[in-house]
Parts: sequence; C-alpha cells; structure tokens
Amino acid sequence: MAIKVGINGYGTIGKRVADAVAMQKDMKLVGVTAHSYSFNTEAAKQKGYKIFAVSDESENELKANGIKPDGNFQNLLDEVDVIVDAAPRKIGKENIGAFYKPNKIKAIVQGGEKHETTGVSFVAQCNYDKAVNKDFVRVVSCNTTGLCRTLDAVNKKYGITSVHATMIRRGADPWDIYHGPINAIVPVLEMPSHHGPDVQSVLHDVEIFTTALSVPSTLMHLHSVIADIKKKPNVDDVIEMFRSTTRVRVVRNAEHLRSTAEIMEFARDMGRLRGDMPEICVWQEAVGLTSNAHNKLLYMQAVHQESDVIPENIDCIRAMMGFKDGLKSIKMTNETFGIK
Repeated sequence: MAIKVGINGYGTIGKRVADAVAMQKDMKLVGVTAHSYSFNTEAAKQKGYKIFAVSDESENELKANGIKPDGNFQNLLDEVDVIVDAAPRKIGKENIGAFYKPNKIKAIVQGGEKHETTGVSFVAQCNYDKAVNKDFVRVVSCNTTGLCRTLDAVNKKYGITSVHATMIRRGADPWDIYHGPINAIVPVLEMPSHHGPDVQSVLHDVEIFTTALSVPSTLMHLHSVIADIKKKPNVDDVIEMFRSTTRVRVVRNAEHLRSTAEIMEFARDMGRLRGDMPEICVWQEAVGLTSNAHNKLLYMQAVHQESDVIPENIDCIRAMMGFKDGLKSIKMTNETFGIK
C-alpha cells in the first residue's frame, strides 16, 4: 500500500518534495497546503494537486482567485501517514506540538529547525537507520547535507581527525526579491558558524569548525573544505572515491564547468526538473593534498541550495514508515531523479 504523504508549506522545498513524492511508485501525494494565493498555488492547481487551506482567510483568498480548496488543514491530516513540513523556520516545531502530536501524525521538519526539535537529524547515506520507525525527524539544511555527504565518504575511507570548512553562501534564492546582499560580502559574525554543530548532529565523531559568508549570487553555495585525515591517499584515489559516492558528482574544467553558473546551466541542459542539481558537485581540479608531514585533504564543492535536500526527504519518509533497507531506498529515489 502506498505511503500517503502531505506537504505543509508549498515554497522552495515543499513544491520540490511534492513533485518528488508524486514520482515515487510507493507513495501517494495526498495534497499540499496553501497559506495564501501565489504563483506556487496556481502551479499546484495546474498540476492537479489537491490544495488544503490552512485558515478561513486562506480559503477566502484562494476562492477569490479561482481556486476551490479541497479541504482544510485538519482534513489533510486526517488522510495522511506522514507530513513533510516545509514551513518557515520555527513553525515546524510549533506544528509538531499543535497539530502532529495531537493527531498522531509522523512529520519531517527541515533544517531551519534545531536538532532538539526531533532528536534525530537525517542525511540518508550517513544515518538512514536512525530514522527508521521514528515519529519526528529533521532533514538537515542544504549546507549541512552537502558537507555530510562528502565528509562521511572521506571519514569512512581515510578517517578524519578534524575539519575546517568555509561556506560561501548565495545571498538569496533566484526568485527572492527581498533579500541580499546586492553589493557586499557579508561575513557570519559567529565562531563557529552553526553549520559545524549541525554536521555533528549527523556525523557525531567528526570534529569540525566552520565559518561562513554571503555573497551577491543566487545560484549555489560553495564550500572550501580542509580535512586532516589519518591516511594519506593520492589525489586520483580521492577523486575516484568522490565519483563512487552516491549523490556526489565530480565536475571538471575540461567540461567547462568552472563555476556555479555553468553547473546550473549543465543541469538545465540535462533536462533536470526545474534545472535542479541535487548532487553535490566536487571540482576535480580543486582536490589537493599537502606534501608536508600532515595529511591534509583540500577540496571545493558546490551545493544547489534549492534541491540537494529533496532526495533526503523522500528517503526519510520511507525510513519513518518502517522501510529498513537504506541502500535500496537511496537507489529507488535516485532512479526517479536520474542521479547516481
């Protein structure tokens, strides 16, 4: 029997998870919520998704714009096995207490919530088993997902002593007209940035210190990573390790993939839905090793902030519903996304 899934919050993440759920043979998209009328709700209507109003005001606004809701939020909760909550930061935590626990509905919240909200933070290839049969799980943020995917591979193969990583973050998503910066580089004035502790909520034994800054770009984040490792491989071995790691893509100068802009253009040329790039892209030419007595691995990677967590939400749904084979779930999800 298909897993019945609802989406609460139909924005950047929610609409992508909705499409991904609709592509899974073992899942059924029951519907999505609407807080107000927008191009997102209009798109959901045209796709034939059921739309549930979260309030009387929402219902009135939807009706005024030609959308008759299929019910209210409670109606959606009555029909689903699990909710993917993609509401803004802190709202997911409130919804667990106000709606999901009272209705005995399993729920996934996103990386804007704190680890303590659920007690389980999830990246499929790192700790799938931790989410099996859980009622509430947090899928970590785009940056944390990106770091966990590659650092987990490095740690399993070579052993990590410590990591320093700098996140060069996009200033806003491509559709966002309200945020910036436009003409500035803005450092995150906290040490470490929150990304390091967030990685440790998944990779508990990895010592990591992170810094971050925002730049005038909308396309992707870029990470510069320095890892002290216990074994010293050669560069070719490291590149091959990344090539064989699921949801990681090695990109090359030879392909003229020298920037985040070219990577996103490549995703569009491949025919990816919305032109997304769910894989973490590691530049082959930016993988290096120090030649002194210390074993330091250096690499740079690009993270598409709008899409890299979407496969994680799909795998998390399966795990929470009792599907125990993490490798099989990852393979199933990857096939629907067209990724390795």
